Amino acid sequence: MTVAVIGGGITGLALAYRLRARGTDAVVLESTSRVGGNVQTHAREGYLLEAGPNSFLDREPTMRELAETLGVSSRIRPADAAAKNRYVFTRGALRALPTSPPAFLKSDILPLASRLRVLGELFSGRNPTGADESLAQLGRRHLGREATAVLLDAMQTGTYAGDPEQLSAEATFPQLVKFEREHRSLILGAIRAQRAARQAKGAVEAGPQLTGQMSTFDGGLGVLVDALAKALGDSVRTDAKVEGLERSADGWKVRYQQRGQPAELSASHVVLAVPAHVAASLVRPLDAELAEKADAIPYAPIAVVHLGFAPGTVPKPDGFGFLVPAVEGTAMLGTIHVSTTFPFRVEGGRVLLTCLMGGARRPEVVSRDEDALVALAREEMKTMAGLTATPELTAVFRWPRGIPQYTVGHLERLAAMEERLKRWPGLHLTGNAYRGVGVNDCLRDAARLAEALGGPAAGATRSA
Repeated sequence: MTVAVIGGGITGLALAYRLRARGTDAVVLESTSRVGGNVQTHAREGYLLEAGPNSFLDREPTMRELAETLGVSSRIRPADAAAKNRYVFTRGALRALPTSPPAFLKSDILPLASRLRVLGELFSGRNPTGADESLAQLGRRHLGREATAVLLDAMQTGTYAGDPEQLSAEATFPQLVKFEREHRSLILGAIRAQRAARQAKGAVEAGPQLTGQMSTFDGGLGVLVDALAKALGDSVRTDAKVEGLERSADGWKVRYQQRGQPAELSASHVVLAVPAHVAASLVRPLDAELAEKADAIPYAPIAVVHLGFAPGTVPKPDGFGFLVPAVEGTAMLGTIHVSTTFPFRVEGGRVLLTCLMGGARRPEVVSRDEDALVALAREEMKTMAGLTATPELTAVFRWPRGIPQYTVGHLERLAAMEERLKRWPGLHLTGNAYRGVGVNDCLRDAARLAEALGGPAAGATRSA
């Protein structure tokens, strides 16, 4: 059996690696000259810059197991203890995010009336219809308007950079929906889950999603990509642009161009580990309805702006960083204090800040040129954090289709796509457009699909 994996991002690489470890032949076709997708690490002038994701929560056995088999688990580095504090820019100031109920009551993160309204969540009720609803609807019902607009919006911004009025509560934060269904109250659900986690530390579902330690590799996330690429060797074909898929008598034929030369690959299975809109373009000649559903998954554009400061020019910023809810009306989604969180990513006492701009509600920001984005980031950092120093290094990475948006009806859309895929045995979809946008989510989905394809019933397995 040969599996053609189209797309050399982190999901496609991990899938191919796992398949080959199980004795299944897998070939990766990547349209660009490099693998890794938006997981890119760049070393520049004493700074280690991430073009896309900055870190992962070290709570997933899938990540640890993969790193161990690749021989890079010893290179995983947790966030520094100095990064424990987190902030939200709200009502014109950076305010510390409280870490406990008593701290929340004493904090100024929300006005007193809004904090008391959050306490009233203990008496809130379940979704009266049981149907999928927006994250904002769930939040207002349980936490009130202001807590939803500030805290819940900031929380989703850190993951999705989306619009909570559009995002599906169940697809983006399933743990909250689970708390509501099983315990009625989100607060009661979180308390009981934490209690259960303490009582059974080794349980698979040992509590809420807020557990785990923020981590990366000593050379950035690119360490994982490089290790996967090295292990796969010539099984990865770069500059290989897929032009068409065809059903054959015993599987599939994949037509592609590699460095201007036409080529063809025969495969038992084809896995589209590419963004949803790319998958849509490839399946459209086969199944217009499947393509339409894949193309309906929107993306939030993101600009990543790095500001690097020479030693002694700015004080060391406190904590992991801060998030900015949309009610503040800024282009800034948030800033990561990289040199505080991962000190090994800078040399000689430098300070590195990574500003995230744009998102679903300010998509036009990402189209600005690099100088304009740097100027905007500096202006907003001056307003929010009083930062006036001139950086010695700036770098901008733009992602016009940055983060998939799991809008209301996302899970229903996935179910419909799975039904359509039953018409096409051996065709599969995976990647961050479907079951989770983070690095951990991608690795988990790759492991799931590898197990399905590598098992005795692989020929009957169809996954979206």
